[in-house]
Amino acid sequence: MPGMRVMLGSSAAAICLLSVSLQGAAGILIVEKTTSGGTPSTNQVQVESNRMRAESVGPRGEKQVVVFDGTRQVLMLIDDQNRSYTELTRAEADDIGAEMAKAMAQVQKQLESLPPDQRKQFESMMQGRMGGAGGAAPKTVYKRTGTDTVGKWSCTKYEGYQGETRTSELCTVDPKTLGLTDADFAVTRQFVDFFKRVVPAMADQAFAAGTVEQQGFAGVPVRRTRTVLGRQTTTEITDISRQTFPDASYAAPAGYQKRPFAAMGRGR
Repeated sequence: MPGMRVMLGSSAAAICLLSVSLQGAAGILIVEKTTSGGTPSTNQVQVESNRMRAESVGPRGEKQVVVFDGTRQVLMLIDDQNRSYTELTRAEADDIGAEMAKAMAQVQKQLESLPPDQRKQFESMMQGRMGGAGGAAPKTVYKRTGTDTVGKWSCTKYEGYQGETRTSELCTVDPKTLGLTDADFAVTRQFVDFFKRVVPAMADQAFAAGTVEQQGFAGVPVRRTRTVLGRQTTTEITDISRQTFPDASYAAPAGYQKRPFAAMGRGR
């Protein structure tokens, strides 16, 4: 998930107006556009001090909702189509991550009997389809490559490498340029840490902001491009504003049935 852009190319007056507009409410609303395989979808991310909500609407109107409560350390998945929801606690995330790591270790052991070329091909396929679920996340090293423009904002470009392979590209801004602070994104870093416990290698796709020491690059990504098995996915910020969100937007809708989390045979 991507971040917010710097208005370096705009006038000082415009920057001041934006800064003032972002200081009137407790929450932040980030609107994104994601394109994969030429097909666009829209995302909205609500961020408050201790909770966040991400909603994605696909090209055919299908909706996915994820809610994270940083105080309770609970992740909730809302399924509108089936009028149900699932909650996952931090302890459950640890258990599932351990189960998946064990299963992946067994697969890896079986791969040792394959010829090197076949083993490499299968490992690449598993990495692309499962995102490294349950295993140690391959370390991504980011290299600063210059500057670019996304929409009306200027940003700093980075390329992400896993070994010799370039797997991602970012363009980031300093939150202060948008009248925001590093503290505004504290809960997003908690969410990334939670997500890593289940799917380590996909955690860097989540929306967050931090320092070079924390994430390997500085600032908030306003554009993020990731390539997996030759398929490129690009997410860009299109708007950001301060808003106040109702508590109900972080709760399961009335009448929805709670279901157990289904992973590695769970909930079946």
